[in-house]
Amino acid sequence: MYRKFGKRFLDILISGMALILLSPVFLTVAILVRVKLGSPIIFHQKRPGKDEKIFTLCKFRTMTDAKDEKGNLLPDEVRLTSFGKLLRATSLDELPELWNILKGDMSLVGPRPLLVEYLPYYREEEKLRHSVRPGLTGYAQVNGRNFLGWDHRLEKDVFYVKNLSFILDLKILIKTVMVVVKKEDVSVDSNAVECYLWEERRDKETKIT
Repeated sequence: MYRKFGKRFLDILISGMALILLSPVFLTVAILVRVKLGSPIIFHQKRPGKDEKIFTLCKFRTMTDAKDEKGNLLPDEVRLTSFGKLLRATSLDELPELWNILKGDMSLVGPRPLLVEYLPYYREEEKLRHSVRPGLTGYAQVNGRNFLGWDHRLEKDVFYVKNLSFILDLKILIKTVMVVVKKEDVSVDSNAVECYLWEERRDKETKIT
């Protein structure tokens, strides 16, 4: 019952209340992003959701549009400002994902939505992570966050799907608050970490074939 109905009901209830209660925070962060980083304020990116259906993920932008003399964007580590690092370290950049949750693209808890180009590299069992909605936080994120190896991260995603329950979701939400407050296992360059993990898996699979 929780998997089919209760989880979605809580997603709608909590994300809707959070969007209202946190509206002053949204407004403040939006203004600061506009002043310090420019526009657009919201960063959009395609990600695979439930059943690998592609949706548009929303985040506050954390990088500038700085380019070299040829008009090419500079590396991420150059465009990521101290303000952007602060947004990532405090997870404030993730707040717009509450809208994705309210719409039904995501859930409060679930496997984090990774990049679309990773889809060909999932093994059969690992594809189970896409049988549920991706989450704002997840089992892997509170058990190593961005510092887990690719295989271990996906193993934890599969474990979550197989053991999904209200109690497990509640434990993950409580631990998420603790991780964010204590800033444990935080990487402010999560995109670079994800790219490294994907390249590691891609290279491994290429050698096998």
